[in-house]
Amino acid sequence: MTGASIETTLELWASSLRDVKARMRGLFTQERVAASANLFLDGLLGDERRKTGWMRAEAAGDPGPWRQQAILGRGRWDAEALRDIVRDYVVENLATNDAVLV
Repeated sequence: MTGASIETTLELWASSLRDVKARMRGLFTQERVAASANLFLDGLLGDERRKTGWMRAEAAGDPGPWRQQAILGRGRWDAEALRDIVRDYVVENLATNDAVLV
């Protein structure tokens, strides 16, 4: 059994993440908010064991957690639309005829 190289796997993951971010872009009316949402997602997927607002902000290069908190608390985006984007992505990439979702 052979597998893909680490480099190939990492590029596949990075490409998939870019695809997800592109799909999410339409949820945000301003480019800067979409960029903050992308950084928020990067922070959630980062190496840090604890994902506090300050830690995510530092990872994103922000002076404090306010931008990232604004996405969740004050931002205007449609959570149900995001759910649909995630569902569609999962179906497109993981679905097989004999798959079972648990």
